[in-house]
Amino acid sequence: MKIYESSEDYLESILALEQEKGNVHSVDIAEKLGFSKASVSVAMKKLRQNGYIKMDRDGEIHLLEPGKKIAEEILERHRVLTDVFIRLGVDPETAAEDACKVEHDLSEETFNAIKDHIKPILK
Repeated sequence: MKIYESSEDYLESILALEQEKGNVHSVDIAEKLGFSKASVSVAMKKLRQNGYIKMDRDGEIHLLEPGKKIAEEILERHRVLTDVFIRLGVDPETAAEDACKVEHDLSEETFNAIKDHIKPILK
């Protein structure tokens, strides 16, 4: 099943917020992404219907295994690419914005080559 870039962004944000805060609600996602609560609500409904997330009675959002897998892949891409861009001298804010643009379209082959290339630098 093809997942859209916007859905990947939502899943990535859920995982990042979960790691930062421990729990995630729609309002947290809206704040992080700068979207309206209504837009986030529509997106969460679609992610829930597609089996990527579940929501508790109190509105807490949890990634299901398919959603977590996608979120982990996108978040890794984001962090690695941001780090590479910063090491190239790009301002951290710009690096993070550019990583977000690139992370969805970069082939797995190219991403793995980048990781292999920077591995010695990270040791």
